[in-house]
Amino acid sequence: MSKIRKAVIPAAGFGTRFLPQTKAMPKEMLPIVDKPIIQHIVEELVDAGITDIILVTGYHKRTIEDHFDAANLDLLENLRQGGEKKRPLLEEIEKISTMANFVYVRQKGPYGNGTPLMNVRHLIGDEPFIYIWSDDFIVSDPSRVKQMIEIYEKYKCSVLGGIRAKTDEDYTRYGFAGGEEIEDGIIDVKTVIEKPGKDNAPSDLATVSGFLFTPDIFNYLDQVLENLEEGAEFYYNDALKLMLSDNKRVLAAEIKGGKYYDTGNKLEYMKTVVEFALKHEDISEDFKKFLKELKV
Repeated sequence: MSKIRKAVIPAAGFGTRFLPQTKAMPKEMLPIVDKPIIQHIVEELVDAGITDIILVTGYHKRTIEDHFDAANLDLLENLRQGGEKKRPLLEEIEKISTMANFVYVRQKGPYGNGTPLMNVRHLIGDEPFIYIWSDDFIVSDPSRVKQMIEIYEKYKCSVLGGIRAKTDEDYTRYGFAGGEEIEDGIIDVKTVIEKPGKDNAPSDLATVSGFLFTPDIFNYLDQVLENLEEGAEFYYNDALKLMLSDNKRVLAAEIKGGKYYDTGNKLEYMKTVVEFALKHEDISEDFKKFLKELKV
């Protein structure tokens, strides 16, 4: 059984929901207090044992590459001159570029979330891998990536990470998996439906945020691409449907003990920043005081 050591993060979008802020800065680099969104995701992957992280980007995403590159000499020298006071910052900055092996691929192909997968096929080879979004995440213990890897090691098949729907709106925002529940929170998937609405949803388990795919998904992506109509979107979900029709096993798993953070829209992003600020050891008490005294 192949060890999971590679992850793919699609990060080529324009972040139009956050314009004009994202005109020059990628949405993935929006800060959650003092750390960009994408660093939270990378740290989770590294903590789960991932060594190779492939980011599928566009021409406007150089800031991401710079962030995970070695810091410039001027910054390092400035921190060194700060002595012991700046040492924690120096160590943190130096660690960023050495967390993993970073590979960058420019996205090319039809619009849709299947394209980044095809762009990295030659780098994945015949290994199972993590496919994880760049603008949302789940905080849990153990992490969602560790939970998916544990399920894969037991069942040796693709795993779709998921959360339970909480509102009617959720059924119009996410894809949902249906099938037999073989363990608490684990569904042997028979169908996947994108944004079905509450009345048509096959379950209340939304597949969001992160997935573990076996390499055979690429053969099914080939089939989808061969039959893709001009102008149509290229979805990985269509490849999953072909896998299921071919009796390939796919599981959907609720990420246990987790909270989902969708930083891809303004309101949820601001909620995330506030929640993380309230937990930040440097500012939490002063921030709580500010919020209590705030008059709007």
